[in-house]
Amino acid sequence: MQENKGITRRRMLAATAAALSAPTILSSVKAAPDPVRLGHIGAGVRGWDLLQHTGSLKSAKVVAVCDVYKPHLQRGLEAARNPEAKAYSNYHDLLNDPDVEAVVIATPDHWHEKMVLDAVSAGKAVYCEKGLTMSVEAAKRMRAAVKAAGTVFQLGHQGRQYPSSEAAGQLIREGGIGPVTLIHTGRFFNGTMERAPWRWYGYYNIYERPDPVQVLKDLDWEAWLGSAKSIDFNEEHFWHWRCYWEYGTGQAGDLLSHELDQVQSVLRWGIPDSCMCSGHNAYFHDGREVPDTWLAQYIFEKENATLIFEGCMNSTREQPPEYIGREGRLIFNGIGQDANRFYVYPDGPPYPHMGRDLKAEQVFDPAEHESWPTHMEDFLQCVRTGADPRCNIDEAFVEVATLLMSVESYKQKRQVRWDAATESIV
Repeated sequence: MQENKGITRRRMLAATAAALSAPTILSSVKAAPDPVRLGHIGAGVRGWDLLQHTGSLKSAKVVAVCDVYKPHLQRGLEAARNPEAKAYSNYHDLLNDPDVEAVVIATPDHWHEKMVLDAVSAGKAVYCEKGLTMSVEAAKRMRAAVKAAGTVFQLGHQGRQYPSSEAAGQLIREGGIGPVTLIHTGRFFNGTMERAPWRWYGYYNIYERPDPVQVLKDLDWEAWLGSAKSIDFNEEHFWHWRCYWEYGTGQAGDLLSHELDQVQSVLRWGIPDSCMCSGHNAYFHDGREVPDTWLAQYIFEKENATLIFEGCMNSTREQPPEYIGREGRLIFNGIGQDANRFYVYPDGPPYPHMGRDLKAEQVFDPAEHESWPTHMEDFLQCVRTGADPRCNIDEAFVEVATLLMSVESYKQKRQVRWDAATESIV
């Protein structure tokens, strides 16, 4: 391949060096000798994961845990690895605790806005799990509050911790694969009716149903519902809340958000101009409201590019982020939050599925580059330094506007557009 059209090793190395120069400065920042004192709100599926992580860090000290379900509260305290950690069932009490410097919010999505706003008012730094919230207007209120208070805010997209995204973006911006006109992403899972996605009980691999009578005894159901529609205790809504529109945004907030945030971290194009989305429950006819199949197509008009997301819960095939240019293709090694390596291929026939018989012209190997702080470490460092985290409130706004465009398109059964002047979906 000729120099002006190919992806040479010299160009790859130059792009990588340029891309990593600024983040390397960040990675050299040492954690403060005094650990950040964390309060965790929510110890469910993702919350438990985060607690086990922060409970093992020298740069953090979990001083408080809050959950409205007693068994989750207990396992959260155990994961904290701090015998003096306080237990709360009301998150307002945790926010009023002067020992708490920063909060980690990992609750159902319908709680995110209220908890973030209350945490900002209480003067706490905030790490909030994705997706940010359930409406653009809520996102505007959250952004305004965070900016007005100067709050350190991080949205939980751990794919931001990999320098591969920055290196890939630099290579693309320098023309390494020619003009990018198509980006292909997706998420796939092949469960059974007995082990269906989102139908677990407290963790991804737990499918043994707890006694609902005992669950209700251990749960403050009204507190869990919060601003959601008041209904009698429904164990499926409690355990499987991602299956229902009242508490979340389905695949858009859980899966598409990860993949499109990875695209944003690479390309920095911001909110797409338009979206057309369709969804269907093709297999899991189990009472869930949100579709098990989610197909979204976005257009970036100024860049003359299309982005496709395929979500399917009836297959185990993989669709790592793939950036298709006129002169080559850049393909990552895994789903958005795990994509730490990429391969650059020449243009040609479709590559064999993950067999990689087509020889890559270049490979970004993370072992050959300085690593960045983890996503949580980035947040903790910023709490101490006052710097802006990688997935700050502005990046979080891009995330939520993008995912909500697919939800609105699906519900309205039409193409929707982003009005940048009014910051609204029309």
